[in-house]
Amino acid sequence: MAGSLLGHGGMSVQETTGPFRSWLFAPGNHARRVEKALGLDADAVILDLEDAVAVAEKVEARATVVAALQGPRSGLGYARVNAYDTDFCHGDLEAVVQPGVDGIVLPKLETADQIKSVDWLVGNLERARGMTPGAIDIMPILETGLGISNARSIADAGTRVRRLSFGAGDYAKDMAMNWTRGEAEMAHARAEVALASRAGGLEAPIDTVWIHIKETDGLERSAETVRDMGYQGKLCIHPDQVAAVNGVFTPDAEAVAFAEKVVAAFDAAEAEGLASIQVDGYFVDYPIVDQARRTLALMQAIRAKSS
Repeated sequence: MAGSLLGHGGMSVQETTGPFRSWLFAPGNHARRVEKALGLDADAVILDLEDAVAVAEKVEARATVVAALQGPRSGLGYARVNAYDTDFCHGDLEAVVQPGVDGIVLPKLETADQIKSVDWLVGNLERARGMTPGAIDIMPILETGLGISNARSIADAGTRVRRLSFGAGDYAKDMAMNWTRGEAEMAHARAEVALASRAGGLEAPIDTVWIHIKETDGLERSAETVRDMGYQGKLCIHPDQVAAVNGVFTPDAEAVAFAEKVVAAFDAAEAEGLASIQVDGYFVDYPIVDQARRTLALMQAIRAKSS
């Protein structure tokens, strides 16, 4: 699917080396699915220790996840640990903070104190294991009413967190909502996560999964909606969703060509002391050219990943 001409997810050159379009979940205790997921074209794969793993297998799955993430893979590799208030979170963190693991996905985060606590523990584990401080990325999922209401304090907590994500399934359950295919009831929460991310100086956020696996058109519409709200990517629950999500969050050839034209024309005009021009009948000033540069930076990151 084609993207907008100038903007893709609100990313700037300084914010990410990305791309972070598609984040594919795989159950951490299922070796075949793990192996398949790690070889796909997802920008990041999340090996799950939470919802996809039965309680009886959670502890044993930790070593399996770490070993898999330390092996060959096509993209970034994350582990989703269990929620902060569970009996498994501390043990999960102790297990997965290891060289070779790119990051941690932290579900059901609800307060700034929780993320500060996790950040402190991860930092101490890094130091104890001779790792570079901050080597492990942490991406929280905000998926409860309390988490969404605290989105701004979480984003502004001063931790290593670079981006937030939104989880609609647990949010709908917590709020006693009906999660419809149109997703209009999720607009306020998505907007709050995007606004909190921007106000807190974080990257553009990552959106929730699309649970209707066979409805690719619906997935694309959902992804287009959040792309236009300032999101940079989307969580995926099936390998078949990766290509569609990557497509929505990748600028098309027309968008790239127009962005290149805008930047070149504006740079030439600025050298002559002009800061507002027209390009093909389109008014261009600093905000518009910044958007064009974001499009080109994202495309550069996508090409670098593919090379």
